[in-house]
Amino acid sequence: MIEVRGLTKRYGATVAVEDLTFTVEPGRVTGFLGPNGAGKSTTIRMILGLDAPSAGRALVDGRAYRDLDRPLCVVGALLDAGAGHGGRSAYNHLASVAASNDIPRRRVGEVLELTGLSDVARHRVRTFSLGMRQRLGVACALLGDPGVLVFDEPVNGLDPDGIRWIRTLMRDLAAQGRAVFVSSHLMSEMALTADHVIVLGKGRLIVDTDMAEFVRGSSRTHVLVRSPHGAELARLLTAEGATVVTEPDGGALSVVGPAYSRIGEIAAAHGLVIHELAVHEASLEEAYLAITEESVEYRADGIPADLRRDDIEHGDTRGDIAERGARS
Repeated sequence: MIEVRGLTKRYGATVAVEDLTFTVEPGRVTGFLGPNGAGKSTTIRMILGLDAPSAGRALVDGRAYRDLDRPLCVVGALLDAGAGHGGRSAYNHLASVAASNDIPRRRVGEVLELTGLSDVARHRVRTFSLGMRQRLGVACALLGDPGVLVFDEPVNGLDPDGIRWIRTLMRDLAAQGRAVFVSSHLMSEMALTADHVIVLGKGRLIVDTDMAEFVRGSSRTHVLVRSPHGAELARLLTAEGATVVTEPDGGALSVVGPAYSRIGEIAAAHGLVIHELAVHEASLEEAYLAITEESVEYRADGIPADLRRDDIEHGDTRGDIAERGARS
């Protein structure tokens, strides 16, 4: 497992990570989420011994990364898909990494097969697409058959088939009892892949919980109600303690609070007709955006609407439009 205790990283007056504590347990995929600048990459780099913490500690299987005798046999990591030497073949790149950790050469063929790169094993890495480089990075992470795996944005550059492959691989690795720690901005994939979620905001821990519980607990989960007696029903539901908002499209009610069955009971008791009663479950993206709303460091409001159409019709470039937007 990975254990992070009181981890802090300062760069001068800037605090990148502050008093961070969490555990990545074996047997499950743990998603690591947060806005740009939240401290995710810095945290991963400290776990892997690439950056020294200002305070606290990060342990892999109870030891600091620098104290591991054969680190690739304990933890495998994909941080940069472009890390492979462009002049080497995929096979030779993996063979050199395997030799550095006293890993048998036969393992190179096994991970090339596992990642679908056997047919291009003798091709130079510089000829690989981004997706192929991602697969090579995954192969490198798996070389030592480690019990802990750390992936940073593993789906970058992958086509739909590749995305499905990496999703299945991560879940299979967790099912084998390994601890899988994956950072990603692709919410749809995290929702399908992760069992547990850790969310950072401005270097601090915001959420550390089960994925299903995190989504289920979002305030954006609500019941949609359509009724010709909307105003009366809203009054009754509000009296029951519900939060009721009238949707702009056709006057439907968005209700947070009571279960949908209770809404139906209240309507029936007062003879009110209901045309639609549906539970809207929050998505991971909605839950994430709600919890990190105050932690976004870089926010853009876009080009003012009154500049867009006329400027585009006159053939102005996006740079011209953005510059005038800034002046306005």
